[in-house]
Amino acid sequence: MAGTADDRILSGEAWQDFCKTIANAGNILFREQAPATVLDRAEGIRYLSRLTRAFLEASVEYSDPDFPALRRLAHETVKIGADNPDNVYLSATVAGDRDYLIRGQRGSIAYFSIGSKANRYAIDGTMSSTGELNDRGLDIRPDGSFEIIASATPKPGNWLPLAPDSTLLVVRQSYLDHATEKPGHYTIERIGGPATPPPLRAADLNEALQKAAMGVMGTAFIFAQWTELFMTRPNELPDWGQDMFLRAGGDPDIFYLHGYWELGPDQAWVIETEVPDCPYWNFQLNNWWMESLDYRHHRVWINKHGAKLNADGSLTLVIANRDPGFGNWIDTAGHDRGTALLRWLGASTHPLPRCRVIDL
Repeated sequence: MAGTADDRILSGEAWQDFCKTIANAGNILFREQAPATVLDRAEGIRYLSRLTRAFLEASVEYSDPDFPALRRLAHETVKIGADNPDNVYLSATVAGDRDYLIRGQRGSIAYFSIGSKANRYAIDGTMSSTGELNDRGLDIRPDGSFEIIASATPKPGNWLPLAPDSTLLVVRQSYLDHATEKPGHYTIERIGGPATPPPLRAADLNEALQKAAMGVMGTAFIFAQWTELFMTRPNELPDWGQDMFLRAGGDPDIFYLHGYWELGPDQAWVIETEVPDCPYWNFQLNNWWMESLDYRHHRVWINKHGAKLNADGSLTLVIANRDPGFGNWIDTAGHDRGTALLRWLGASTHPLPRCRVIDL
C-alpha cells in the first residue's frame, strides 16, 4: 500500500486492495474445523457475501458521524454473531466528541435498548459497551414518544453516555409476539453539526474501503473462533463467561448461553431447564457460521411467548429434523450441525440447562 489517498483512488489501487482482502477472507472457509459439506461451504460463501454487503453499506454509505442515520444492522439476509430472530436491530455511526439527539416513538414491541459501542470489529473483533439505556430507565411521554441525548457529558432527562472511543449506536427491539406487537420508529441527528456533507473525498473513500474489507475479515474470523470453542463441548449450553460476549457487542442485560450441536438423522438434542422470572427469553439455532437459520420458513427459534412449559414450570426443547411429538420442537432446517443460543434477559438467576442426545 503506497502513495496518497488521491493516488490510490486514481490508480484503482484502493479498489484492488479491497478486493484482495475480501478474497483473503475466503480462507475462513477452509479452517481445519470448518465443515466441508456442500451446504456448510455454500452458506459460508453466502455469509461472506452478506458481510461484504453489510460492511460496504456501513463504511461507505453511512460512515459520517456528522450525518448519522439509524439503519438495519442485521435482518433476514444479513446475519452476524447469532443474530436474534426476535430482534429489530438498528445502528448509527457516531463520534464520542459530538452530541446527538435521538427521537423515538416506543411502539408496543416487548423490549427496547440502546447502547453506545466502541466498534473495533475491523481491528480486533471487539465492540465494547461505552454506555447503555433500556426501556426500564426511559422517560416516555404518554403518547409513547421520547428523546435521548447521546453525549460524553451528562444531560438531564434520557441520557446515553458516549466515551472518547465511541463509534456506534446499537438499538435492539425484541418481539415477544410478532403477530400483535409493533416496533418503534427512531431518528438521529448531530446537535450543532454542519448543514450539508462535503463532496466525497479520496481519503474518506480509501479509509472506508479498508474498514469494510477488514470488517468482513475480522467478523468472519472472530465468530469462527467462537464456534471452534463451542465445539469443545458439543450438544451442551454451558456458561462460557459473559465477558467475551459483552466485548463483542452483547447487551449487558442479557445472559448468554452459547453452544454447538451435531446430530445424526435419527437423533434429537433434548434441552431441559428451569425458567427464571424475566421479561424475555429465547432459544435459537444457527449454522456453523453463527448465522440464525432461516426463521422466515422454519421453526428454528422460540421465545417466552410461544413456548409451552411443563406442569412444573420447566422448559423442554427438542432439536431434531422432524417433530418428535413432545416438548417444544425446534427444526434443524436441513442441517446436521451448527451453533445455538439461549438468552435470559433481565433475569436475577441464570439456570444452566441439562442437555442430552436421544435416538428418535
